[in-house]
Amino acid sequence: MIGKRTWALAAILALCGMIFLPSCSDDNPSAKEGEPYTGTPLVIFDTDIGSSTDDLFALEMLYRYEEEGRCKLLGVVVDREGEDCAAVADVMNTYFGHADVPIGLVRKGISNPPVWIDYKALPTYTTDDGRLMFHHTISDYSTLPDGYELYRQLLAAQPDHSVSICSVGFVTALADLLTSEADDISPLSGVELVKRKVKCLYIMGGVFGASVEPDFNFAQGITFAQTFFRLWPEDVDIVFSPMEVGQEVEYKPEQVVSDISWTDIHPIKQVYMTCNCNTGQKMWDPMAVIHAVEGDASFSLSQRGTVTLTPDAGTIFTPSATGNCRYQLPGNEKWNAMILEKIRKYNKMKE
Repeated sequence: MIGKRTWALAAILALCGMIFLPSCSDDNPSAKEGEPYTGTPLVIFDTDIGSSTDDLFALEMLYRYEEEGRCKLLGVVVDREGEDCAAVADVMNTYFGHADVPIGLVRKGISNPPVWIDYKALPTYTTDDGRLMFHHTISDYSTLPDGYELYRQLLAAQPDHSVSICSVGFVTALADLLTSEADDISPLSGVELVKRKVKCLYIMGGVFGASVEPDFNFAQGITFAQTFFRLWPEDVDIVFSPMEVGQEVEYKPEQVVSDISWTDIHPIKQVYMTCNCNTGQKMWDPMAVIHAVEGDASFSLSQRGTVTLTPDAGTIFTPSATGNCRYQLPGNEKWNAMILEKIRKYNKMKE
């Protein structure tokens, strides 16, 4: 779909998703029995939005990809606790014309994780005359489903082996999904839903090579991470994007502000104008999104293997021709520049 969606359509679709999401039909063809899904990538974005700005760029890219017909954004799962974080996602959805995209949030997750760039107040920003700077679609965030419930709703409604999950934060909602049981949404358990409906998980995380350092996202909630690694089905692919892949892709604050030259009323620009974003922020999270939508061709990858989690959140890769895991490899200077220009291209686009 090209351009912004109308408010009326957004309201209808949002209501459909909130009341009985599985009844909303998907416009992508279902694969025939035993055949892989080859339609438009169907993406669920799982984010710890509210702390690092790379989440904002990753989400913005998904909007732009969808407008180009290159993916369908099914929903946003906010895995950082707090309705204020969900409100940031709502502002983003609304501003970019995707108000119909449903949001779920984690209510019992990781308490008080580190915050690097605190922009959770973005939904409360006002103009000089006292009006809210950004529109909201959701009036009561307490009515939002828990993240794992939204996962169940979205997965149950999709063709088999069709959904790409982009996880760029904590694995709290994924762990809750995997431990969920059959319910009114689906007769399948969470593990069974993932096994049947998920094509691939693209996850920003993992530390590989000679290093045995703990992974930050996994270490913040080690119990959730252990549950995730224990229960994730062995026949559903995972592509890890370790920190070093996005480490050299730096979108400098002055570039961000300059690239949005036509207005100051823009959520990402406001974050960069009002918060200290010169904190070493790199473009880690967009790597999972780019891979999910554009495929393997944009990346160099490890061989197949398995990944195990150590008690202190280290990730151990063991090569195996039948393994379900691969991880992205860092690119050279030319590749880093190419990826940055891809991110900047979408950030420069007017609404």
